[in-house]
Amino acid sequence: MAESINRVVLAYSGGLDTSVILKWLQQEYKCEVVTFTADLGQGEELEPARRKAELMGIRPEHIFIDDLREEFVRDFVFPMMRSNALYEGLYLLGTSIARPLIAKRQIEIARQVNADAVSHGATGKGNDQVRFELGYYALQPDIKVIAPWREWDLTSRSALIAFAEQHQIPVPRDKRGESPFSTDANLLHTSSEGKVLEDPWDEVPEYVFSRTVSPEDAPDAPQVVTVAFERGDAVAIDGEGMSPATLLAKLNDLGRAHGIGRLDLVENRFVGMKSRGMYETPGGTILHAAHRAIEQITLDRGAAHLKDELAPRYAELLYNGFWFSPEREMLQAAIDHSQLKVSGEVRLKLYKGGVHVIGRRSPNSLYSEKVVTFEDDQGAYDQRDAAGFIKLNALRLRLLGRRDR
Repeated sequence: MAESINRVVLAYSGGLDTSVILKWLQQEYKCEVVTFTADLGQGEELEPARRKAELMGIRPEHIFIDDLREEFVRDFVFPMMRSNALYEGLYLLGTSIARPLIAKRQIEIARQVNADAVSHGATGKGNDQVRFELGYYALQPDIKVIAPWREWDLTSRSALIAFAEQHQIPVPRDKRGESPFSTDANLLHTSSEGKVLEDPWDEVPEYVFSRTVSPEDAPDAPQVVTVAFERGDAVAIDGEGMSPATLLAKLNDLGRAHGIGRLDLVENRFVGMKSRGMYETPGGTILHAAHRAIEQITLDRGAAHLKDELAPRYAELLYNGFWFSPEREMLQAAIDHSQLKVSGEVRLKLYKGGVHVIGRRSPNSLYSEKVVTFEDDQGAYDQRDAAGFIKLNALRLRLLGRRDR
């Protein structure tokens, strides 16, 4: 028998799964349900979620639809981008970085409406259940978490549809058939996995891609853009200042047109299995390349190399759901300190799926043309100093060589 729950806040998309979850919560736990729908720039109309929640008996004051796009980019995407984090060297963490914000807002609403539980629609096989729940517990240690996919016996899409029909939950005509793949989207990326993508030998069908044109169909002429940075964050494109979400949306448009940001990846999930996914991160791919380029001339070698050592650890923490952990916050403090002088402009050429850095400049540049030139440097660098430098670094190798010869 389900334990006593008075009120639960449900992360609600308005789709088939979360609509079934809403009704199931009402039936199984006999509790009041509060719905929370986050606008993270997924590109979907969210008002239908409100109407559907009302149709299912949710009081208007208990339907929350929040525009979180600016907060998402400013407080989550940009801090992550400062780190140059790539999970397993490739993945820009588009799904992972959205989950802590959803969890944070869900807990805030739970406190506001005096709810004693929260619920999500993540399955028991994936990473998102971990990310959501680690966030919940970090922010509200005693919160009750309800994960229907780990409790109920609705184990197939046909069972979900049958449940929906039994309880007069509207099922759109295009949702009645078996979906060829599942998707998750926000302003940073779109991910697709399952069904037609499960065989890692098969090429991703072109119809799966929604955020980018095929590189083969991209314009035959390259486009040059300039991205300006202040303290590690992008602030302008081609001289036009923009808010974080507006800037990322603009980069998405540029990336879409040139077929940039497609990634076919077999990754290691935190729960232990390997999964194959297709990711589209058009604007994020451009931003990542631009940020690395501005760091090339503004970061000292020691700081840059240390950041490269920290980035995989930072990426793994985000992927596994530890955004609110002390170790992520410690890493963030070090990363943010490294960005104090990371300001300037990067010029990039976008062409048929590629992002090519063609120029960078900064008032804080450590690059010295006078020192590095092949021409007469007029005493800026004494080449004779290299002899002692080399001999000191070679000393241990020479001692080893004499011993082992």
